[in-house]
This record gives sequence, structure tokens and C-alpha cells, in this order.
Amino acid sequence: MEVKCMVVDDDPLARKLVKHYIEKTEFLTLSYELANPIEAKNILVKEDADVDLLFLDIQMPEMSGLELMESLDKSYQIVFITSEEQYAVQAFENSVVDYLVKPFEYPRFLKAATKGKENIETLRRFVEKQTHVFVKCDGRLVRIQLSDLLFVEALADYVIFNTKKGKYIVHYTMKGIEKRLPTTSFARVHRSYIINIDNVDHLEESNIMIGDKSVPVGASYKEKFIKKLNML
Repeated sequence: MEVKCMVVDDDPLARKLVKHYIEKTEFLTLSYELANPIEAKNILVKEDADVDLLFLDIQMPEMSGLELMESLDKSYQIVFITSEEQYAVQAFENSVVDYLVKPFEYPRFLKAATKGKENIETLRRFVEKQTHVFVKCDGRLVRIQLSDLLFVEALADYVIFNTKKGKYIVHYTMKGIEKRLPTTSFARVHRSYIINIDNVDHLEESNIMIGDKSVPVGASYKEKFIKKLNML
């Protein structure tokens, strides 16, 4: 399994060391190496940010690593890399993967990275087996049966769960939702749409019909989507 990483640290020597450790680790791939946490946040809130595991410093200009963590949804695994020991309790209260105090050697880094990989694998196995999700909507936790979910649609900083029973608007990212839905039944077909394959009626050129709703298929998603269909 490939784990895609982002390193955020304003210390260039620290970034260089973590980059070296990532390149040394077979299952890790470096997607981004950044000094500015605000730039990192701007990338991570985009739907095309392909990142699983974050290595974050804590003390950085403009925004701390803790503030960056709190600004993101819970779809990322996070390892803190810092010279400050006093934030460890706060970090673990937020369920981070690990907390590495500088300086640290490769075996300690590898232990943290392996734990992150195992967490991702465990979550993916759980997601593939689930039959429902709970979403927070209008101050309530609403249970949605995945068999009733028709498609998910992006709406600025929110997503709309379109179900057989109605619509639910939730503050979340499409990337985060995509990681929480089983890949056997759901497919990302557009930057702004995730559909339930089991509820597709038919496909018309570059549009998917789900009931009376037409969902566009993005050119970059079409080939992968077609491969998931049970075609005779």
C-alpha cells in the first residue's frame, strides 16, 4: 500500500531530514514539502490534494501545526515533528498518530510512519464493511443508510447528501467523504460528485442518470468509473 505524505516545517534542515526518511521508506511517497502552514492548508482543502499522512511541525509563523490540524477534517493521519514536548498531551487528545521530538532517528520515524499506514489500512477495511453513516445536520446526528444514498454533491465548503428520503447539508470536504464511503459501491465521477453505483439507472455519453437527476462525468474520472461497472 502506498501512503502519500505532506511535510510542513519552517526549518529547511528538518524538512530535508524528513524528506530523506520518506524516500528511504518503501511504502511512503512525498507529495508535498512546504515551509508555510497556510499554504499547506490551502492545498489540503482542495479536492485534488492527494495526501494521506501529514508530518507537521508545531511552532511555525502565522499558523501553528496544532491550528492547522484543527482547521482540517478528520480524514488525514497526522504525525507531529517538533522540538516542543509540552504539546504532546493536546496532540494525543486529538488522536494524532504519533509525536516525534526532535532530534529523532530513522527507526523512531519508521515506527510512526508504520502506525500511520496501519491506521489507514484499518480505516479502509472498516469503511468497506459499513452499511450506514451518521452525519451532523442542523444540530442533529442523522443516520443515513448507504443503500438509500443516491449521490453526494459539493457545495462550497459543504457537501449535500442526496438520499431517497431527502437532502442533508453537511460541513465536510468531498475528499473526506470519499475516504469514508466503500469503494465497492461508490465512485467519484466528477470534482463535485460521488455517486452510488447501485442506484445508477443508465449512462448517457458524459452524464449518469440517477432517477430524474443527471450527474455529469468528468473526463479525468470517466475511464476509472467505466471499469467499475458490471458490463456484459
